[in-house]
Amino acid sequence: MLNVTPDSFSDGGLHVDPEAAVAHARDMLEDGAALVDVGGESTRPGADGIALDEELRRVIPVLERLRGAPVSIDTTKAEVARRALALGAELVNDVTALRGDPELAQVVAESGAYLCLMHMQGEPRTMQDAPAYDDVVDTVTAFLEERLAFAVAAGVDEERVCLDPGIGFGKTPDQNLELVRGLPRIASLGRPVLVGLSRKSTLGKVLGDPDARVGTDDASVGAAIAAFDRGASIFRVHDVRRHVEALTVAAAIEHGAIR
Repeated sequence: MLNVTPDSFSDGGLHVDPEAAVAHARDMLEDGAALVDVGGESTRPGADGIALDEELRRVIPVLERLRGAPVSIDTTKAEVARRALALGAELVNDVTALRGDPELAQVVAESGAYLCLMHMQGEPRTMQDAPAYDDVVDTVTAFLEERLAFAVAAGVDEERVCLDPGIGFGKTPDQNLELVRGLPRIASLGRPVLVGLSRKSTLGKVLGDPDARVGTDDASVGAAIAAFDRGASIFRVHDVRRHVEALTVAAAIEHGAIR
């Protein structure tokens, strides 16, 4: 992931300069990233939204410099997605699952782009205010099934959709762990499952810090392997090389072959 924001939870402010952002993106690709996910609006807990013009100001210079590289755009806005796709983005990563901007589904459908639909209870500003579920896995699975049907009805090719349970987006640490255990039920919907466990505060809490705001990279890799074992196949991470190496070995063991 490449957050060109001043306020993301782990790396906010590190890549606001376009040249620094591009250099980091190229490092991630060299380390084995399949896509660089460019985001200009923070979705950390408590974050406020930003105006369209400000989001475009942050992401367009980066996307222009990365033209030709495999990139995705993390946005909820149709116009940002439209501009990013025109500059070569291959996937739209929408944390609202097409609930935020009524024009976004059409933009994705007409472009033929890939799409990631994510579950989030509430919105970033309020999502961690006492999230509650009768059964978090049932709720998230049903939501993603409904949003997948919505996207397909809007003209998005089902084969181009992946699903994200939204770890940390309106969930308690225990609910996050329950979702990882329940990933086989989400994978049963028949679409690739993306998880974003990297550096999430839940990992720091598991390791004994009740006030943790971020988790370690080692804990992130461990969580990714657990998610892989339960059906996840796409991983949104910070430390690319460490995850690529661990997941390559896990995949070789799973499939019984060395690439």
